[in-house]
Amino acid sequence: MEINVKNIAFDLDFHPSNQLVAVGLITGKLFVYRYAEDSEPQRVLKVRAHSESCRAVRFINEGRVILTGSPDCSILATDIETGSPVARLENCHEKAVNRLVNLTETTIASGGDEGCIKVWDTRQQSCCNSFQVHEEYITDMTLEPVSMKLLGTSGDGTLSVCNLRSNKVQTRSEFSEDEPLSIVIMKNGRKVICGTESGTMLLYSWGFFKDCSDRFTVLSPNPVNVLLKLDEERVIAGTENGLISLVGILPNRIIQPIAEHSEYPVERLAFSHDKKLLGSISHDSTLKLWDIDSLLQEGSGKKGEGKSAAADSDDDEMDMDTDDIPQQSSKGTKRKNNGGARGLDNTSDFFADL
Repeated sequence: MEINVKNIAFDLDFHPSNQLVAVGLITGKLFVYRYAEDSEPQRVLKVRAHSESCRAVRFINEGRVILTGSPDCSILATDIETGSPVARLENCHEKAVNRLVNLTETTIASGGDEGCIKVWDTRQQSCCNSFQVHEEYITDMTLEPVSMKLLGTSGDGTLSVCNLRSNKVQTRSEFSEDEPLSIVIMKNGRKVICGTESGTMLLYSWGFFKDCSDRFTVLSPNPVNVLLKLDEERVIAGTENGLISLVGILPNRIIQPIAEHSEYPVERLAFSHDKKLLGSISHDSTLKLWDIDSLLQEGSGKKGEGKSAAADSDDDEMDMDTDDIPQQSSKGTKRKNNGGARGLDNTSDFFADL
């Protein structure tokens, strides 16, 4: 399925239980589409969410509300049924809001272009923590839910780990000239993979985040804008050349191109709630919904061996920080923008009506 969203899309998110997908556009608009197996997708909601681009989109509150973030430094909460604004937080970051991720049923995290990561508690209706951990914009974030560690990547060339239980920055990697753009946690929490501006994928062992333990160069030289975990040993990668590829990280290290957006950069990827569809957006102004089973079957005939820059000498049992091992769990393109220096003036009003 292919949907013409009529402009460049920056983010997408699927409803957690229904056949709905939300898209944030460069124009500041939010579109929501209903999709079905045997019919064309229908747009069911159109909202002028922000005065500037809509960079981040996330469903919360069991899908009853959509959050959007923007370079206008605001986060908007919109009712999914009516399209009416539930609440708007102005000046939530000093610069543009670049990323939003769900943490728990009652908390989310936002990442700004000033390098700050903030955690918002919907019950307390306020910002419950702020981590000024990076010097440049936040490119991606992901949560390890068992240990409650929030991992972030930044345009300053570093990876950070924030402990949400102790409300402290636990560690930060050494500077890398290979700017990390995307991040996923693999191997049941034992490995962390970062996609970079050069196309190299950096592999970190959990508990050893100062420097990567290996590099996987098969996608170079195309920047890896987005990574989406398929299972514990395979990720789906969206790259600057418009390709969507299935990449086996450990132990086989293979790459299978499975889809494409012409020559335009793949901006974001997401799974539907039942994991039957893969959603992708690009600078070609289309939202594409791919059947996962068909993609994997077609890709199985396109295997290509990938070779790492260095042998993976890590021992999964020996290189662990035993004080910091998560238990078994089931678990963008650069866009710096200007933003005024602003404070958290209206924090208490944000989730007042959620």
